[in-house]
Amino acid sequence: MGEIPYSVGEGPAIRVSLSLPEGTAEAIRRRVGKREFSAFITEAVERELRGQILDEYLADYERRQGPISEQEQERARRVFDEVFAGEGQWPAAS
Repeated sequence: MGEIPYSVGEGPAIRVSLSLPEGTAEAIRRRVGKREFSAFITEAVERELRGQILDEYLADYERRQGPISEQEQERARRVFDEVFAGEGQWPAAS
């Protein structure tokens, strides 16, 4: 797989096909309206990616340095959110 030219949240929008259960799609439409459907899905996917990237980082850190307490993991999540999500900068997914 080649290098991705854009980071998460960057680049032009592209059309993709997405299948959701009908009830889920309708719940999203009721909550945000038809015009904001794509934005809602984009934000949800980016939150999930951010969580997975952080989980990968913490797992790698634990392999190299040993166990991390729940308190340290929560602190890492807060710092990660402040640094990357607030500025719109994302670390690369592995």
